[in-house]
Amino acid sequence: MGELKLLDCTLRDGGYVNDWKFGHDNMVSIFERLVDAGIDIIEIGFLDERREFDPDRSIMPDTKSVEKNYGLLDRRDSMIVGMIDYGTCDLSHIQPCKDSFLDGIRVIFKKNHRKEAIQFCGELIKLGYKVFVQLVSVTSYSDEEMLDLIRLANAVKPYAVSMVDTYGLMHQSNIKHYYELLDKHLDGDIALGYHAHNNFQMGYANCIELLSKQTERMIVVDGSIYGMGKSAGNAPLELIAMHMNQCYGKKYHISQILEAIDANISIFYTPATWGYNMFYYIAAFNDCHPNYVSYLMDKRTLSVKSINEILGQLKGEKRLLYDKDYIEELYVGYQENVVDDKASVKRLKQKLEGKKILLLGPGFNIKKQEKRIVDFIEKEKPTIISVNMIPQDFEADYIFLSNSKRYVQMATALLSAERRYEIIATSNVTASGKKFDYELNYSELLDRSAEIIDNSFVMLLKVMLRIGMKRVWLAGFDGYFGRSNSKNYLNANMEYKFDKKQADALNHYVAQVLEQMGKEIEMIFITDSLYIK
Repeated sequence: MGELKLLDCTLRDGGYVNDWKFGHDNMVSIFERLVDAGIDIIEIGFLDERREFDPDRSIMPDTKSVEKNYGLLDRRDSMIVGMIDYGTCDLSHIQPCKDSFLDGIRVIFKKNHRKEAIQFCGELIKLGYKVFVQLVSVTSYSDEEMLDLIRLANAVKPYAVSMVDTYGLMHQSNIKHYYELLDKHLDGDIALGYHAHNNFQMGYANCIELLSKQTERMIVVDGSIYGMGKSAGNAPLELIAMHMNQCYGKKYHISQILEAIDANISIFYTPATWGYNMFYYIAAFNDCHPNYVSYLMDKRTLSVKSINEILGQLKGEKRLLYDKDYIEELYVGYQENVVDDKASVKRLKQKLEGKKILLLGPGFNIKKQEKRIVDFIEKEKPTIISVNMIPQDFEADYIFLSNSKRYVQMATALLSAERRYEIIATSNVTASGKKFDYELNYSELLDRSAEIIDNSFVMLLKVMLRIGMKRVWLAGFDGYFGRSNSKNYLNANMEYKFDKKQADALNHYVAQVLEQMGKEIEMIFITDSLYIK
């Protein structure tokens, strides 16, 4: 049987959803997670001379722009490709492959342009690229037109010829027909590819069908993270990877793909929904009751990798018989990760003793009431500790990390930041690379009597008490609004939806905690907050 390869097209096809504006940090993070997952081929976006270079978009005018966005990243064993819609990027914008970050280029074209498009592919091959001939709307080809296409392709010998099911119309019978035609007449050293669209929800099934074919030819199937793509989306990468692991001995790291869904892709889903639902995928993947998934996701503190690891601890009949106390016990046990934090507490106390401390939360009032904060900083010159975020308008000295999901979202930015932040992390957050500056016991900062036992604001105040602070200033701890007001956070990527009952309960809980803590530490709010009357 020939080699089987998996190609990810998220940064290219997914861009139809958001006009390719993923944001630079997101693009880098997606790329790195795909590499970590072991994906064979990664498509990093479109080459289109009509678009100006924008570091936040995965549509670029030339191959030099690819280098600007991705050139410093480690591709390891992954092949890196871009795509050209024939006629939108002249050869003058394409460097020789030896000077480019790209290994290959995929060229899409409609059947009436097949002759000149394949001539263009031949020129790209001369530049040293592995070229993929992408047959847009493959279901529109008659057998005679397909045979003509095959003749043209055999003459230039591309790396692959791919069936593109542009409108998601193909079923297994269609796959079988086009596969047999291409496999019979295409030169044996040319790979055969398939790019699904999920209008009939057949993308995954069709990929399985193609992968099962007995051929010595290389087969390449496309997927996108969470199926992200225009209309109904693409075949979900995580499903195909799972199938190839189970049936063909592949070793793709599914958790890395799921991390990308949670940290990088889900932020685009609400304004432009596509495809299917990750919630049920996780439940099915772990063979468990969906309520376990919703319970852990509602914690809003866990990366998807962590959720999967907790669900993996479910035993026997408990997997399908939901037990709230049982899953809470597993959650707390997973998060605790007990460490000896005496040295960290001592060092932190020495560093902050005698200083004025400003705790900076992620609330929208940071922007709305910015002048208050600026005036305070100019006058008092405080040491600033930011909670689970890198502030954009103020220079923090420390970042307090208690939320693994938030850390996943900012890890790349932390590593590439021009200034170095000192990190105070709770022991449930695992460092990516270098150890955190200060690591504190998660379990000692919990409020086990609360509905949400690990509120980050409350945990940080407990840290302040542990190191003996008697006074702190607070900004950006706005409290929670109900669903009608979405401005809970300055950064929209951090936003959660709360109904009024949930918001009121959270505000009441924090207000009670502040009242109790006020006996030991003075808390001065610079910006408005629902926690104080």
